[in-house]
Amino acid sequence: MFVSFIRPNNLSQKMMRVIFSIYLGVTCLITSLQFLSEYLKTQDSILNELKQLEETVRGPMSTSLWQYNQSQLDVLIAGLVKMPIIEGVDVSDMHANMIISKRSYTSETIPLSIFDTKSELNWLLNGQTIFLGTLVLYSSSEVILDRVLFGFALIATTAIIKLSVLFWLFIWAFDRYLAKPLQALMLQVNEVELSQDMSKRITLSNIENNELSQLQTHMNKMLTAMQRDRQRLLDDEQAKRIWLEDAVAKRTEELQTLNEKLKDLATRDSLTGILNRGSFFETAQHLLVLAQRQKSPASFVLMDLDHFKIVNDTYGHFVGDKVLIHFTHTIGTFLRKSDLFGRLGGEEFALFLPDTGIDEAFLLADKIRKTIGDSMLQVDGKTITYTVSLGLESSMAQYDSINELFKRADMKLYGAKDKGRDRVEK
Repeated sequence: MFVSFIRPNNLSQKMMRVIFSIYLGVTCLITSLQFLSEYLKTQDSILNELKQLEETVRGPMSTSLWQYNQSQLDVLIAGLVKMPIIEGVDVSDMHANMIISKRSYTSETIPLSIFDTKSELNWLLNGQTIFLGTLVLYSSSEVILDRVLFGFALIATTAIIKLSVLFWLFIWAFDRYLAKPLQALMLQVNEVELSQDMSKRITLSNIENNELSQLQTHMNKMLTAMQRDRQRLLDDEQAKRIWLEDAVAKRTEELQTLNEKLKDLATRDSLTGILNRGSFFETAQHLLVLAQRQKSPASFVLMDLDHFKIVNDTYGHFVGDKVLIHFTHTIGTFLRKSDLFGRLGGEEFALFLPDTGIDEAFLLADKIRKTIGDSMLQVDGKTITYTVSLGLESSMAQYDSINELFKRADMKLYGAKDKGRDRVEK
């Protein structure tokens, strides 16, 4: 039979060879397109995963760069490189200088193709976005092939099995019984397959009520069922996709809200809502370094409420808390968006004023002192008055740190206390 197919002796066998050759070519083309489609779809899926992963790690990465926490950055990079879809990670600073570059492969095992996603690492400070650097995640064709290997094998095996069965069926049918009717049948089957139109049906002319007519009926029923199943699968896939997108969006929103709440709790004073001691000193140090790089002035104001213990002892801690909140709100009316305001503990507060020299800072501090001294706070029918003493210091050298400014301002503050309080010392 195989020899007669290779070297046909009659028209039916020649026709059979032509039809089968066309079918073989079309099957190979469709199989190749399936391979390519699966490869591209998997690549898009991996790219989407890389983008989602970038969104997840962008915050911790930015925090590590902002805090100069190299150990935390190394841990994050090591964790990323261990992930199945990650082939490499690059992190560069704001000047495009490479900070970290890691790969999961060696120079001897470089993948055939590598693709990447890139995003910026930013830090939001007092409403301003500061560019810190760039994060690049790499993946490769090997990751794609690992995912689609089973699907490729299944498609290839199915194609081989289908071709083998149809080959022997064609030879036997054409040589023995159904040359012309089967030829017409296969032509219509081939037409349906090539058009990929599931609404088409097979219609054979001049056939009796026999197995061939039953085959035609069954094939049309099969096409109807396939059309119905295909539409149902498309509808199910669309519904699942919509549900998954909604679930991912909802979960992402919940995580973002939770992260914002946790960040706020970690950096803010619970009573006054301004920066706590640790966040104030950390942010002020970064701003001081930036001012030193830009060779611009910066001032540090240390403030302490006078005789605050007497307020607590006389009126109670509830009134004392109201005084602290009143003081915080009053100070806030004098500040720019770029100014930093924090509670260092108890009744002690601090201001860091970028782009502000000692004279300008003194004018602001004295205005604060007068406003606080002139203010009256009404709490539960009681009129509360209080004053504040302020120590002022300005950055004088490139090697100054925020702790050194704090120490010098603290000495000035104690000087104001010793000279009778309710005054500014610079």
